[in-house]
This record gives sequence, C-alpha cells and structure tokens, in this order.
Amino acid sequence: MAEVAAPPSQAAPVSWAQLAGFGVDIPFVMHLGFVLTQFASGQSEIAYTAQPEHLNSYGVTHGGALMTLLDVSMATAARSDSPEQGVVTIEMKTSFMHPAQGPLLARGTLTHRTASMAFTQSTIFDAQGRACASAMGTFKYLKRPPGRTP
Repeated sequence: MAEVAAPPSQAAPVSWAQLAGFGVDIPFVMHLGFVLTQFASGQSEIAYTAQPEHLNSYGVTHGGALMTLLDVSMATAARSDSPEQGVVTIEMKTSFMHPAQGPLLARGTLTHRTASMAFTQSTIFDAQGRACASAMGTFKYLKRPPGRTP
C-alpha cells in the first residue's frame, strides 16, 4: 500500500478558542499540547509533538496519545461544519501503520453527515510525510450545554 505524502503544515498556530470558538476547556488536549491549525469546511489539522512522558517503552509516541489525536482531529472536523454544536464519539476504528516519532500532523475530514451524526476519518503523518496511523469514526451532534456557547 502506497503511503500518502502530507506536506508540512504552513498554518500559524493559534489557540483553540481563537480559531474554533471552542467554548470549552479540554484539559487533556491542553496537557498533550495539541495545536489546532485548521478548522473549516469539514476539515481540521492538528500539530503535535510528543513529550517524553507520552512515549511508550520503544521510545515512540504511545498509541493512546495517537488515538486521542485521531479522535480530536475527527471531532474538530465534524464540528467545523456546525461549530454551534458539540459532538461526542460513538465509535472509532484505528489502524497503526508506522512508528510515530517527532513532530506529527493529524488531518481530519468530515466525509458525511446527517442531522444528528457525523462520519469522519483522520490520518496522522510524521515529518517525512509517512502515514503513521489512521482512523474512521462516528460522532453524534449534541446541543451545547448552557453557558458553553462559542
């Protein structure tokens, strides 16, 4: 299977609140250091460089951190189409293809949506453009809780 090359992101990092009008605090995302660089028209892009505490025993990015990155990139792609709504993950299928080291870039895409569901996919690329992991996910659109408006 040929790997899909992903050119490095040229977008300037901005805060989640500034770019997405996210309106919610996500401590785990902040702890991991995800940087949202694209949030529009069913597309998202998130940059991430794992810290030493995010690595596994082989010295590469832990699968749990990669799954979180995939989940968040798919959720933001789904939300970019309807930023006034929140989303929750219904299901996610992940494949790991290559050890993930160094700066990573996740690109999420909203592939289909209904009134209440979003169908998404995301791929994580390393600095050499190699696909390290990919996922498909389903999300449910929810009304935002009171006091949590963008």
